[in-house]
Order: sequence, then C-alpha cells, then structure tokens
Amino acid sequence: MNLLLAGLAAVLIVGTRFEGLSLAQAPSPSPQAPDLQLFFQAASRDEKEAGAALAQLAESWRDDYAAMIVDMARLMRPASRGPDIVEEVPPPDDEPGASPTPLPGLAAPLRAAASPARARLTRFLQKQTGRRFGDDLWAWREWIWSRPYEPHPGYLAFKGALYGQIDPRMAEFFKPGTRSLVRLDEVDWGGVPVNGIPPLGHPETIPAEQARYLDSGNIVFGIVINGEARAYPKRILAWHELARDRVGGVELTIVYCTLCGTVIPYESEVGGIVRTFGTSGLLYRSNKLMFDRESMSLWSTLEGRPVIGSLAGEDLQLRAHPVVTTTWGEWRAAHPRTTVLSLETGVKRDYSEGAAYRDYFGTDALMFRVSKTDRRLKNKSEVLIMRLRGEDGTRRPVAIAAEFLKKNPLYSFESGGRRFVVLTTPKGANRVYESRDTRFTRWNGRDTVEDEAGQTWRVSEDALGEYPRVPAQRAFWFAWYAQFPDTVLIR
Repeated sequence: MNLLLAGLAAVLIVGTRFEGLSLAQAPSPSPQAPDLQLFFQAASRDEKEAGAALAQLAESWRDDYAAMIVDMARLMRPASRGPDIVEEVPPPDDEPGASPTPLPGLAAPLRAAASPARARLTRFLQKQTGRRFGDDLWAWREWIWSRPYEPHPGYLAFKGALYGQIDPRMAEFFKPGTRSLVRLDEVDWGGVPVNGIPPLGHPETIPAEQARYLDSGNIVFGIVINGEARAYPKRILAWHELARDRVGGVELTIVYCTLCGTVIPYESEVGGIVRTFGTSGLLYRSNKLMFDRESMSLWSTLEGRPVIGSLAGEDLQLRAHPVVTTTWGEWRAAHPRTTVLSLETGVKRDYSEGAAYRDYFGTDALMFRVSKTDRRLKNKSEVLIMRLRGEDGTRRPVAIAAEFLKKNPLYSFESGGRRFVVLTTPKGANRVYESRDTRFTRWNGRDTVEDEAGQTWRVSEDALGEYPRVPAQRAFWFAWYAQFPDTVLIR
C-alpha cells in the first residue's frame, strides 16, 4: 500500500474531539449564521450536547452549510467499518529529530463514538435538506458542488480548526481573514500530514553511466536548463511528489502530482524570494496543493500560483520550464552527459519500477472525485497540456491526447492567433515549439525537421531553429478538465 493510502487508512478517525477546538480567532457570526462551535458540538460523543447543537443549527439552517457537516463526517469511520485502529503519524522525513505524535481523536474513550457521530450527522443532513444520500459522502459532495457557492462566513476558520486536528500545521493554511480563490468545499484532505509524503531537498545525483539501477525502458522526466540536463526517474519521484533542486544555476521546485499524472519544473524564485515549497497534504479537485514555508500559502501545482493564504490574489506566478516524459534509454541517448537522481535519497522506499501507486495507475478509477468530468476520454487517458495565451493575452488552455500525437508525430495547431508545432518521438516524448508563419512538413524523429520549402531546421531542447520551446506537460485527462473545463481538446 502506498504512503497516501496508508495515511488515509490510519487517520479516518478524527471526529470526536471537535467539541474541544478553539475558535477564538473565528469571525463573529452574523445574525443569520450559526456559531461555528455548534458544528463541532454536533459531533460530540455526548448525545445530549450533540442533540442540543443540532437543534440550534436547524433553527438557522441553510443548505450551504452542508459542506461543513460532510467535511466532519469525512474524517469519521462509517458504522460498517468496525472499530478504529490506533496508529501514529511518522515525523516528516524533511524534519529530522521530530517525534511521532499520536493522531488526534485516537484516545480509547473516543473511538467508540466515531461511527455513531457520523451516522448522526448524515441523518441530520437528510432531514434538513430532503436529500436521501444516506452515508454516501460522495453523493453529498456532488450535490453540494452543483449548488452556487455561498458558504458560512466562518468556513475558512472552520477548515483550519478541522484540519488542524490532523496536523496543527494545517491550521496555518486557513488563518481567519486570509483569501481563498477557490471553493473551500472542494479542498479535501489527501490522507497524509504536512510533508507526510517527504519532499526531496537537493537530492544526490550521479552521471548516467553510474545509474546501473535504471533499465532503458524506465520512465524518466527530463529537463535541460542553461545546457545542464537532468533526469528524474518516475520510480523515485512518485514516492516524493516534490523535489527542490538546482539545475543550470537555477533553483527549481519539481512538483509531481501523482493523482494528476503531472510533473512541472517551476523556478522557486518569485516576487524576489526563493521560496521553499512543501506538500500540504491537501488537494483541490484531486490536484496537489503545495505550500511555501515563507508565507504558509497554498499554491495550485497546475497553475503555479497561490490560491489560499496571504499571497492569494497577489500578482505571483511561478515560471514553468519545459519537461519531457520519456524512457531512460531515449533520454540518455539524446543527452549522454545527463545526470540522474541517485537511489540514495535518505528515505527508505521501494524504488523499483512501478512500485509506487501501482494500483492507482493500473485502473481508470479515481481516488478522490472531482466536481467536473468529461467522457470524451477516459479519466486517466494521458494528454499533453499547455496553458497558452492568445495574442490578446487571453488564457487558452489546450489538451492534446497522447495517443493522437503518437499517430501524428509532427502536428501543427493554432491557438489564439498563434501557431505551434508538436514533435513526438518514437518513444512518445512530446516537445512543443512556437512555429509562427513557418509550416513544417517532415521530421526525422530525432534532431531535424523540414519546412514546406525544403529548408532543414535543427531541433534542440530549447528551440526549433529560432523558435522557442513552449512549456508543456503530460496529465491525466480528468485532472486537467476538472481544473480547466474550458480547455480545447484535440484528439
């Protein structure tokens, strides 16, 4: 079982210490909005206290509050799960010396109350809303997401208090008064504490000839910056999901959302600060939310911008660099002087090919549902994604099916008045270049292409002749569409 699933299994038990939470910093409720403390008291192990809280909530109930009830129920075992299991959260691997801490809500007197509390909350939801979803929390969420977003005025503080019971550091992401650019009811816990999936900090690298642990068919993510080439094997990066590194003299944050199937190398410096990014343990529409230690703001990994916290709304955008998903054999042949991550990461993991997330990658099922899906492709069909801008500056997200590109290794398209060409190698590696007015007609699958006039152009990682390369990445279709339902799909 991978780390995320193990963490999720271990922590589905919070639920009955809610009544002791401190909400001193929460905004005062409006006359129409119930006090936040009532929601936590409704999950109390004391039936009398819980009943009184539910009666008060019923008096000022709005269906917009359903998300808060579901958020709490999400962290409790349903009655069919049986007794809870006492486990511990290990210290984050990037914080040596930390001691394991018992998970909140695991004390023996509390465990028996978890399942009845969840049943009580879902019964209350059915009575108040008239919906008959029972204990199906995904059905509740789909209904909630279909509604206009008009949350309780204290929802941000509620999220901080709730997730602070999983890991106190999570409370810092939801400080009262901070801004959120996304629906908070679509922010979910991913099953691990902060940095519970340990980031790599400037990991050890080795020359290609020393990487005897890699077979030629192993998948790697390759980048070249200022002439320096580096490969990040999927078999390593999937266990860490984020690597802070320096390539070509540039400080980078290479973020891998395994749920989304997306690797993006970002420059770590933005706004004049080299930021230290980590894994928050939270998701938005099944997309990893990372955080920066300097402000404790949450960032969208697909967009490279802060979406919750003190930086949300600021004019900050991480610069993305091109990356290619290919085989180790193909990458090494193109870049014989490349370096690659060593197996000596300082963390004990099964780094064999395909070990991480084997079950998840092996099916089309989602681990965390999203509010929007599209059936033109399977959920986990791979697409090449681009966050393009038209000539007028308008955002134009584009996705091209990877299977389509395999059949069309030289493919040209237009978006927003700009022309682009995608080159796909025999092993399926995609590179995108702006082509302007030039029409390319043939390429050799390696290092040269011809235009319609018969002129030969040289292909490199940085450019096609004089035309620059455009950042593009692979992603699972469901994840890209959930974030950008206005995307153009080419298939």
